[in-house]
Amino acid sequence: MNYSRDRRKIDPSKGVMLGDNTPNDNDRIEIGPTQLAFREWEAAGLTLPDLPRMREFRLKRLTKFIQDRDYAGLLVFDPLNIRYATDSTNMQLWNTHNPFRATLICADGYMVMWDYKNSPFLSEFNPLVREQRSGASMFYFSVGDRITEAATKFTNEVIDLLNEHAPGNKRLAVDKIMIDGLRALESAGLEVFPGEELTEKCRAVKGPDEILAMRCASVACEAAVKEMEDFAREAIPRGGVSEDDVWAILHKANIERGGEWIETRLLASGPRTNPWFQECGPRLISNNEIVSFDTDLVGAYGICIDISRSWWIGDEKPPADMIYAMQHGVEHIQTNMEMLKAGVSINDLSANGHVLDPQFQKQKYSCMMHGVGLCDEWPHVDYPGTGHEDAFDYELEAGMTLCVEALVSPEGGDFSIKLEDQVLITEDGYENLTKYPFDPALMGQT
Repeated sequence: MNYSRDRRKIDPSKGVMLGDNTPNDNDRIEIGPTQLAFREWEAAGLTLPDLPRMREFRLKRLTKFIQDRDYAGLLVFDPLNIRYATDSTNMQLWNTHNPFRATLICADGYMVMWDYKNSPFLSEFNPLVREQRSGASMFYFSVGDRITEAATKFTNEVIDLLNEHAPGNKRLAVDKIMIDGLRALESAGLEVFPGEELTEKCRAVKGPDEILAMRCASVACEAAVKEMEDFAREAIPRGGVSEDDVWAILHKANIERGGEWIETRLLASGPRTNPWFQECGPRLISNNEIVSFDTDLVGAYGICIDISRSWWIGDEKPPADMIYAMQHGVEHIQTNMEMLKAGVSINDLSANGHVLDPQFQKQKYSCMMHGVGLCDEWPHVDYPGTGHEDAFDYELEAGMTLCVEALVSPEGGDFSIKLEDQVLITEDGYENLTKYPFDPALMGQT
């Protein structure tokens, strides 16, 4: 039997390279878009990102942030920071609670990847990753009572690399590391700084190809949401359909387009929408009820598309108070969007935003806006009076992408309206990347 890998082209009409400048073969190592996604993007007239150029942009930006802070390097364990630096994945969700991967970016741009011992090849598609190693596991399940030994061995490798690529500099930024690993680094004489501050600010501004990738991911996400809505509107009136049944359609449609996972289970129906944050379950959805959801979806190219909608499912008109809440929510996010442009301070956004009615104040959302990229990211735009004043004393920059939120949830009520759009900050304003319509019935238009 021939076990050689299949090198046939995935799409014979596209030539040697696909539109995102990756090899057009049937043997892609990194997670990538499917033919369905490529067809939909072509039909939408989208320009695809150049992935090698996007990877180079990210590494150059990381290196600049390291150099600006006079660090010898940046050591990351967070799977999303590893993805940003290397564009590689490996069991992402498992890795979030079993940190077996690590990446070191030295001040001169030299990058080393520690991966699962049997899969170092998973980042070899990216020539910017100069070495593949193993041995970054420092959690009890993996190394048991030899954690200290594992941490010391890993630390010695890090020090050798820093001595070679940043001689004399003992300042190392680290994002998330096991306790024994931190102790080993500090015992070896390194001065450890919080790498999360660096990575969050670095990732906040997107390069041209990241923006193209986000446009593609947005179209793919909205196509998946449309499949979910079509299913809900057809199946719920017939009866016997649960919240889980509806939510499963979004997962399936995301994967079918090369998406990766969904971070939460935030879909609820009827009275379970209030209070918000009940995750979807087996409740059967009745005809003439509200369904509200938040995608929190990590989609094509690993880009997060975080949008929310509320739908009225049924043949009757929604209650008047629900229509008012929906219209109030749309006014909330659209008014707040009008403040957005490069140079606006986050503190001013918090202070000058649209004010929800008193009946919606207690259960309003946890933030007015938040950054988005590979996941929900910095910055966080609070509502006034949260106790976080001046925690985000920065200005917006062109190239940032934000999600603008509204949770209109009457205290003691039996419904919640959840709305959220994803926008790109420009020099003179913003562009709303979200095209998915608001439900006409809840808007009082039908």
